[in-house]
Amino acid sequence: MQMLYDSDTFVVLHMQPDLGQPEKILLSDGKTETPALPRHGFEIVDKRTGKEVYLDGEWAELFQRQIRAWQIESPSEEEVEATLERYASLAQNPVLIH
Repeated sequence: MQMLYDSDTFVVLHMQPDLGQPEKILLSDGKTETPALPRHGFEIVDKRTGKEVYLDGEWAELFQRQIRAWQIESPSEEEVEATLERYASLAQNPVLIH
């Protein structure tokens, strides 16, 4: 887990796959092996509402492209916060422990 952003309003964490996980997993039949898919995602915590949203799959890829664009463009804090606000509008889960 790596903290990417922390402000008075938002926290963004990059959840990276555990590199110690097995390369293969067993399917529900208990006999068939299949490659394990390491996944990563991003957790966006809205400190104002106490809710978080976890982005994985295509949402994570979209957000990762946004982060790359920020690295090139160096946006203002207001621009970053406005983008995070759009993602945070998806938040449904209350933050219980952090």
